[in-house]
Amino acid sequence: MQFEGKENERRATGVVQQASCSLDHAPPHPVYPGVEYIPVTMIREDLNNLPNYSLPPPFSMRDFTPGDEDVWAAIEFAATEFKSMEKAREHFDLEFGDYQDELCNRCRFLVAGNGRAIGTATAWRNPSYRGNLYGRLHWVAIHPDFQGRGLSKPLVGAAMQRLREFHNRAYLTSQTTSWKAIKVYLDFGFSPVVEADRHRRAWELLWQKLRHPGLSSFASEESWKN
Repeated sequence: MQFEGKENERRATGVVQQASCSLDHAPPHPVYPGVEYIPVTMIREDLNNLPNYSLPPPFSMRDFTPGDEDVWAAIEFAATEFKSMEKAREHFDLEFGDYQDELCNRCRFLVAGNGRAIGTATAWRNPSYRGNLYGRLHWVAIHPDFQGRGLSKPLVGAAMQRLREFHNRAYLTSQTTSWKAIKVYLDFGFSPVVEADRHRRAWELLWQKLRHPGLSSFASEESWKN
């Protein structure tokens, strides 16, 4: 496929490492305060039987089209994923600039009744996660003015349906401080990945916060009593 050649070229030149290590993201912050900040990964080994959540009117979904670069950056900046609009746009250009044709089929926008894009989620991919090709639920964000309106699950659902068109499994990365988002991902059938002691600590903290059945294996005997 076309993107594989570009992916190999980026690996050869070190651009992939630059994208993951040196971009000027906003520092770790308590998106939803109340737990220690620890990065986490979640995985869904199949994309069958995805839950379905309808958008409330007057909201709708649309796909990315060339020229939406600043729309994406504005949403991610408003959701405090970057220190500035400029940094968000720089990241977009670095991660997606070579793949805009592909992005038209993978990046979804949540649209308000007045036509304004107020959320986004990308059905992306990683050709070498765990040594295999995985889909990736990536850059999920809703403008703060529209959070708390029951829009997150329909947005994630739209991206997951698109992921299923391209892949048979998927993963995502997040952090403990985004525990409200973690609950949504658990409801979509994603499972915790544990590769180090800090990951186990992260999921134990999230069990204490959420008491979600998908995290019951991380419950201590004491926490069951409380």
